Amino acid sequence: MAKTKTTFYCQNCGANSAKWVGKCPACGEWNTYVEEIVTKGTSTEKEVWEDASAPRNQPRKIQDVVYDEHQRIKTPTGELNRTLGGGIVPGSLVLIGGEPGIGKSTLLLQMAIRMKTTKVLYASGEESLDQIRMRAERIGIQAENCFLLAETSLANILNHAAQLKPEILIIDSIQTLHTETIEASVGSISQVRECAGKLMKYAKQTNVPVFLIGHVNKDGAIAGPKVLEHMVDTVLQFEGDRHLSYRILRTSKNRFGSTSEIGIYEMRETGLREVTNPSEVLISPRDGFLSGVGIGATLEGNRPLLIEVQALVSPATYGTPQRSTTGFDGKRLNMLLAVLEKRLGIRLSAQDIFLNLAGGIKVNDPALDLTICAAVFSSFDDIAIPSSICFAAEVGLGGEIRAVNRIESRITEAAKLGFKEIYLSKYNVKGIDTSKFDIEVKAFTRLSEAFEILFAR
Repeated sequence: MAKTKTTFYCQNCGANSAKWVGKCPACGEWNTYVEEIVTKGTSTEKEVWEDASAPRNQPRKIQDVVYDEHQRIKTPTGELNRTLGGGIVPGSLVLIGGEPGIGKSTLLLQMAIRMKTTKVLYASGEESLDQIRMRAERIGIQAENCFLLAETSLANILNHAAQLKPEILIIDSIQTLHTETIEASVGSISQVRECAGKLMKYAKQTNVPVFLIGHVNKDGAIAGPKVLEHMVDTVLQFEGDRHLSYRILRTSKNRFGSTSEIGIYEMRETGLREVTNPSEVLISPRDGFLSGVGIGATLEGNRPLLIEVQALVSPATYGTPQRSTTGFDGKRLNMLLAVLEKRLGIRLSAQDIFLNLAGGIKVNDPALDLTICAAVFSSFDDIAIPSSICFAAEVGLGGEIRAVNRIESRITEAAKLGFKEIYLSKYNVKGIDTSKFDIEVKAFTRLSEAFEILFAR
């Protein structure tokens, strides 16, 4: 009979200890250690996908390893292909996290039922087969090679996978699985780690890509041990407000591609619709001039986006002035406000200032600095910025306008959407033939110079 023992695990980072401790020595969190029963002995789960007659792996020279760049599996969604680095890599382990109800299950089920030539096994531990079928009917079933399985036992899922031999395996979700080798409750640190380890072994040995849906905690991080994110090949975060229709699929880790790519979707009754031209949906139509609104050209990965920045400046009537931001770093906003007050003499210390990036998107690109400064100044003086003007420049502490990267992509995107003028740094246009763009390029070195021309209209 197998011996059992108890071990204390940190619910935040997954560290373990032989006894309970108040503060985790690994992550520094308090009161996160929970006692779990760990079974030591021979596993009763047989890894039926393994071929005993197959030769064992041998060390090989790196020059002798042949890799086919065209072996990625293309999904029906171009946005998902972009975030994965060009498609699904065989044998990869992909983890998708997000808030409840954001659309994680819908995204993967939609991918599964639309891959017409690929056999997919969708294993769910949260919904019955009838519930999954109801959601699939709403999305629209297009494929005949999508198989559904309602199961929480990892051994049973892998047994069915060994018989069915799918080309893609989807697990919804990793926190609902359990394995008999661990006598801990479902969703515990040890269960999540053990199940993820077995799925990683299955993916690498069978060359079948595995998608895992992961729950998140109250801080928005993926629940379970931090080692879960280290084990997988790709981590995707599905972001967005459930009260808004747009969703952003952001890559936080990718061993096979860039981590700066994003995919944008719109949630509809019939499922998720990919947004191929996000600049058009992130800029709201305007009838006439409206103060406090500016358009900035930014980059998310290799994709240029034009984003609408909305600012509201009003006298503070309730004591301490408020500073509120949505979609932008609040500390950077305070820095830009200090630059405006110091270099342009605008008295903002007694003003309430609210900043919002339309569409619910979050951006950290410093190229939005000039747009934010222009929107704040526009709202303060109640002077509208013409809707045919956009901005792309960083603002320094001295009030200087600094250059940003990949300026030609930003100018091209602005011209494609019909903008007539774009304000840049003079250091960005050196060596660039601006006459080839169907837009007037205006370059400056100081913030005061740009505003003198912009607001003197």
